[in-house]
Amino acid sequence: MKKTHLSILAFSLFGLSVQAQLSPAITQWMQNTTETGTYYVSGNSTPISNNLLVNCQKVEYSATSVYITTSGIPSYPTGPFLDGNPSNAQDQSAIYRFTVDPQQNSGTPTTTTMGNIGVFVNGVSLFDYRDGVAWDPTTGALCGGPGNAPCSGGPNAIQAWNRDAIPAEMAGFDCSKGHPAMGNYHHHQNPSAFKLDQQVVSTICNLYDADGLYALDASQHAPLIGFAYDGFPIYGAYGYKNADGSGGIERIKSGYSLRATTTRTHHADGTDVADGPVVDATYFLGYFREDYAWVSHPNDEDYLDEHNGRFCLTPEYPNGTYAYFCTVDSDWNSTYPYAVGPTFYGVYSDAGVSTITETTTVYTGTTGITDVAFAAMDITIFPNPASDMIAVQIGGLVVDNLQVRLMDLSGKVIQKATIKTGSTIAYFDVQSLYEGTYIVQIIHGNNTTAQKVIVMRAE
Repeated sequence: MKKTHLSILAFSLFGLSVQAQLSPAITQWMQNTTETGTYYVSGNSTPISNNLLVNCQKVEYSATSVYITTSGIPSYPTGPFLDGNPSNAQDQSAIYRFTVDPQQNSGTPTTTTMGNIGVFVNGVSLFDYRDGVAWDPTTGALCGGPGNAPCSGGPNAIQAWNRDAIPAEMAGFDCSKGHPAMGNYHHHQNPSAFKLDQQVVSTICNLYDADGLYALDASQHAPLIGFAYDGFPIYGAYGYKNADGSGGIERIKSGYSLRATTTRTHHADGTDVADGPVVDATYFLGYFREDYAWVSHPNDEDYLDEHNGRFCLTPEYPNGTYAYFCTVDSDWNSTYPYAVGPTFYGVYSDAGVSTITETTTVYTGTTGITDVAFAAMDITIFPNPASDMIAVQIGGLVVDNLQVRLMDLSGKVIQKATIKTGSTIAYFDVQSLYEGTYIVQIIHGNNTTAQKVIVMRAE
C-alpha cells in the first residue's frame, strides 16, 4: 500500500509539473532582456529612448504558480499625455504571481479595485473602469482624484456613483489607449491604437505612431493578451461565436448596456442610493459606471456574463477555459466594462509579490512565430499610393521581432525597420524617393513575404 501511495503521489506531482509547463500562463509572456522603450513629448513626433527594458524580463514557475518579473514598459511608444499628467512610464521592477490552476469563486464575487487587476502579456498593467473620481452627494460635486476635494467619509468609503475613466480621461490617453498613474503605465481598455478603430474618437495618433499591443483583426480569433488577478486569461475583441468553437469568428460583446434613465436615484438592481447628478451634457449617460446594467442573452453565446467573460474554447485552451474579453463596439471603440469587471469570476488574489519564496524553474522558451502563423499574417500597408510616409501594420499580436525592408524593383534595399515583439507597426519615410513601384518585404527567420507599394507625389 505504501509503495502504491508513493507511486500515485509521484504520478500526481508529475501531472502537475506537466500541466504547469504546458500552461499558457507560463508560455505566453513576452520576454526581453535587451530591447529598450521609447516615449513621446508633446509636439515632437520623434520618439525618445527611455533606456528602460520593455516587456517581461523573466518567467519562472512552480507546480502551482507562475512568476513574472517585468519593468511594466511596453515596446510601443508611450505618451504624450495631453491632460496635464506630469508622469511618464517608469520602471516598475514588479513581480507578479499567477496560479496555473484558476478556480471559479463559488461565493460572493470579489469586486475589482483601484490599481492593478491584471497584467498584459507584455508586462503592462491592467486597471479596471474607474479613475478614483466619484460623486459626493454631500457637496453636490465630484470628489477624489486630482483637482477635486476628498470624498465624504474618507478614501475607503463606498460611493454610489463612480466615474468611468474611459470617457472622462480620453484627453489623457496616448495613441495606444494607455497612461501612467505615478509612473505605473497601464490600460483600462483594449490596448490597440485609436487611429485603427473604425470610428476614431481620439486624434492623438495623427502626430504620434498608431501603435499598440495588438491590432484588431476581425477575421481571426483574437490573441491571448493578458491574465486577470484571479488567474483567468484575457483575450482581445474577437473569438469563436459559440463557446464550443463553432459559428465562425465574431466580435465578442459586452452584456452591459446603458440604462434608460434621466435621473440617478437608484442602481440598476433597484437599490435606492444617494442621488447623483441628473443626466445632462456634462454628466452624460455613461459618465458613471452605475449608468450601466447587465442584461442576460441566453440565446447569444457571443455575449459575455456579468464579469465580462465566458467559458469557451480558444486556440490556447482547446479543452476550454473561462476567459475574459476586451470588449469593443462595431466601430472598435471600447465598451464597458472593457476587460474585467466589475467583479472577478475566479478566486481573487493580489498578484503583486515582493519576493519568490518557493523553488521555481525558469522558463526560457519563446512563443515565436510558426511558419503557419507567418503565412497567415494580416499585413496592411498604408497609404498606398503614398507620398511622404508608408506604414506597415501587422494585424493581431506580434510575438517575435519582424524585419521589414523597403526595396526597389531591382532588389536594392533602400530602408530597414523592425516591428518589435509586442508592437505592431513600422514606418518608412519616402519623401526623397522617386515616384514608382517599390517592394515591402517582411522577414522572420527563413520566411519572407512581400507586397508592392506605389510612391506617388500629391498634386
